[in-house]
Amino acid sequence: MSDVPETPLLDTVHSPADLRKLPMTQLRQLADELRAETISAVGTTGGHLGSGLGVVELTVAIHYVFDTPGDRLVWDVGHQCYPHKILTGRRDRIRTLRMGGGLSGFTKRSESEYDPFGAAHSSTSISASIGFAVANQLSGRPGKGIAVIGDGAMSAGMAYEAMNNAARAGNRLIVILNDNDMSIAPPVGGLSAYLARMVSSSEYLGLRSLAKKLTRKLSRRVHQAAEKAEEFARGMATGGTLFEELGFYYVGPIDGHNLDHLIPVLENVRDAAEGPILVHVVTKKGKGYAPAEASADKYHGVQKFDVITGTQDKAPPGPPAYQNVFGDALVAVAAKDHRICAITAAMPSGTGLDKFAKAYPERFFDVGIAEQHAVTFAAGLAAQGMRPFCAIYSTFLQRAYDQVVHDVAIQNLPVRFAIDRAGLVGADGATHAGSFDVTYLATLPNFVVMAAADEAELVHMTYTCAMHDSGPIAVRYPRGNGTGVALPAVPELLEIGKGRIVREGKKVAILSLGTRLAEALKAADALDAKGLSTTVADLRFAKPLDEALIRKLLTTHEVAVTIEEGAVGGLGAHVLTLASDTGLVDTGLKIRTMRLPDIFQDQDKPDKQYAEAGLDADAIVETVLKALRHNSSAVVEGARA
Repeated sequence: MSDVPETPLLDTVHSPADLRKLPMTQLRQLADELRAETISAVGTTGGHLGSGLGVVELTVAIHYVFDTPGDRLVWDVGHQCYPHKILTGRRDRIRTLRMGGGLSGFTKRSESEYDPFGAAHSSTSISASIGFAVANQLSGRPGKGIAVIGDGAMSAGMAYEAMNNAARAGNRLIVILNDNDMSIAPPVGGLSAYLARMVSSSEYLGLRSLAKKLTRKLSRRVHQAAEKAEEFARGMATGGTLFEELGFYYVGPIDGHNLDHLIPVLENVRDAAEGPILVHVVTKKGKGYAPAEASADKYHGVQKFDVITGTQDKAPPGPPAYQNVFGDALVAVAAKDHRICAITAAMPSGTGLDKFAKAYPERFFDVGIAEQHAVTFAAGLAAQGMRPFCAIYSTFLQRAYDQVVHDVAIQNLPVRFAIDRAGLVGADGATHAGSFDVTYLATLPNFVVMAAADEAELVHMTYTCAMHDSGPIAVRYPRGNGTGVALPAVPELLEIGKGRIVREGKKVAILSLGTRLAEALKAADALDAKGLSTTVADLRFAKPLDEALIRKLLTTHEVAVTIEEGAVGGLGAHVLTLASDTGLVDTGLKIRTMRLPDIFQDQDKPDKQYAEAGLDADAIVETVLKALRHNSSAVVEGARA
């Protein structure tokens, strides 16, 4: 555990109200102590580090200047909110971050009145803040909407949709653009290049002096200052800023680590009659902690680490992570097929596609945080004869569902979807849990939906995706490491819609989809020990179902149980529909479906999450015994043996 730093001034601040009582001259010390406490806490728990360190001064300044929680502060994504949590009454729990029963790693409405809007996906902050601002406006209440959005999140179209509709909020809306030149991966696209060019230009120095003038003059008359800023900006080679074209009064760039600059500007913006206003703040990710400054990508999300050395805890050596198995398998098949392309939405390393990017840079496309574009771009590639793989986390793909339906499925285009982080994901909690992808994909005509039971199956399924040209196809796989099975030297082309029997029995049939297979096999051992001979099938496909195999299992076993790492409406629902449509349930068959519960589960260790969800071996055994009206030791009187 990391040593707790000495923080005498921070110890006196239990809420933003306490912070606002301090003289401005003490805020530098407070920020330094807040940074030390953040480093210490994340060293203990792991989590997001660099992004929070980059906004320490900004966090202090916002809570010092604005009347939170009356002014509604919305952190985009929310992964940079640890300093905010420390200042808003949660310091005593900060070393429970991302743990079972502890603080969320993101903003969360149920956690604090200072978290008015929960977030863990990007680019929602401006829309939500407009909602807060306009609601207060309509009801005659005081209070502003303040959105803090990073430059990476500005690559998503939703941010522009919001800004295009921000005028109605007027001076009730303040958008703070946290420009740290670093999202999860280096920002891509025109906006990030434009901001970087602007910040590095000679004109940027002039804008810095303008920001200083604003601290003295902005309060006198905002409109005049804004006009001067506009006149200056339009004299630049770029011909005016994008934000001004969208109707914002643009202020900045401002050094986001200089409280003497930040606070007067924010005070003037707070008191301005005109709006909406966009404040461009330049920060450094990982600021104040040398290892994080030196390697911003590696310190974006960290394991527990030693604060002195920066050395992160290493997981014990074990099987490769599923994302890396996928990345290696795709590189291998792409070596033999120049039509294979790879697309991701700002997650090259998270999806394992960093390997592909190095091997075939001309066929790799990181489109930024723009999942809708990623899917339709892939559809265009497929329509022109390429073999695109669109690798996106399960929860991120939710953002592009209309494109999946309209641009891919209806047109029956062979886009390959590699769906990472399927199932429960541990410390990231409900916002990143891939609970719904089988349900939302297997309901679509033309789709093939597969789930890998282990890393060897993922190799086969990646190859099968590559060879499948008759329509869209998806393979889902979880976060974390594989099971340790040997990886095949040569991948197998799987027959579409065909499962496999992993273990033969006579009385109980367990129909598994995905990586619950290991728990199904454990359950089979336990059931066999109770005299209940058990078959285990890995169905491989949620769509199309292996109807012949399912019919055989349902007609030759006394009880059948489906199990999957997904919400209601997935495999179990499809098997039940098949059984109902074909009359298999008319003869008294006992069939049970095991799936995720109808709740959003909070963060915890994945094994504990699955136990709580009732999807481990013990729960399978219990389900079978209840279906057979057995108890743990004997048959209930009157029941069939």
